Amino acid sequence: MSSSTKQGGSAAPDPISIKEDPLSATPPTATASQQGGGESSSSPGPPNRYESQKRRDWNTFLQYLKNHKPPLTLARCSGAHVIEFLKYLDQFGKTKVHITGCPYFGHPNPPAPCSCPLKQAWGSLDALIGRLRAAYEENGGLPESNPFGARAVRIYLKEVREGQAKARGIPYEKKKRKRPSNKATAVAVTVNLSVAATQPVDCGSASGGVGDAYDSGGGGTAAN
Repeated sequence: MSSSTKQGGSAAPDPISIKEDPLSATPPTATASQQGGGESSSSPGPPNRYESQKRRDWNTFLQYLKNHKPPLTLARCSGAHVIEFLKYLDQFGKTKVHITGCPYFGHPNPPAPCSCPLKQAWGSLDALIGRLRAAYEENGGLPESNPFGARAVRIYLKEVREGQAKARGIPYEKKKRKRPSNKATAVAVTVNLSVAATQPVDCGSASGGVGDAYDSGGGGTAAN
């Protein structure tokens, strides 16, 4: 654990006792019987990696609320408390984030070590919020009152992303989905219509018409 958690005296109490980064914990491996080596059973198999991590994240957050000073209930939790939780997790981070005065600020490959703090990477926090947002609603929470989907949380994550991009010199770019060109779409429509024209059309039934043949072509766009 980071030295920041070993505070004493009048310092604020550590809201939760964690010995390792909760965002990088490895789920327990399945036993031989769970992997199919034992007798067959009608009980469901072990949860996948995502579900295991989501459950751990949820339990960690509930423990954080329980040990919060003063204690918080889930019903009273707001976006501000979620942001506070994210900042708390920075002590377990492994990503070097250079401060403004560091000579390596904005340098993607620093030639030497520095004393800048380690924090949670933006991608880890973004994925964590996604899991907690889903877990909140799976445990009976209403979407409109979901603190993990609060506007303040989205703004905070955006600031973390932009700040880390500048500090590390590594911009975060959204992957653009490739859209078919108009020429490719026109070719697909022509091919589908040509195939449809060769099919027998039964005007008296709801199936077997041009619409069905066109839909089965895949990848075309319905013409108006």
